[in-house]
Amino acid sequence: MRINRVELVMILKRDDMTQKQLAELSGVSRVTINNVCSGKSCSTEVGQKIAKALGVDVTEIIEDQERRNRE
Repeated sequence: MRINRVELVMILKRDDMTQKQLAELSGVSRVTINNVCSGKSCSTEVGQKIAKALGVDVTEIIEDQERRNRE
């Protein structure tokens, strides 16, 4: 799964949250969060943990192509 990094950064800014805070809230390593923010893919489990920590549905933060495939 690939997270839409622009959307992710916007949500982090909106919530005044750092990558470190997201890592702590989601239970995902800072390295993984950094990789996702840099555009690398992640497992579905990691994507779901990130979405849950942000208080959004995972479909709101995945790349457009993946979102269309899920609909």
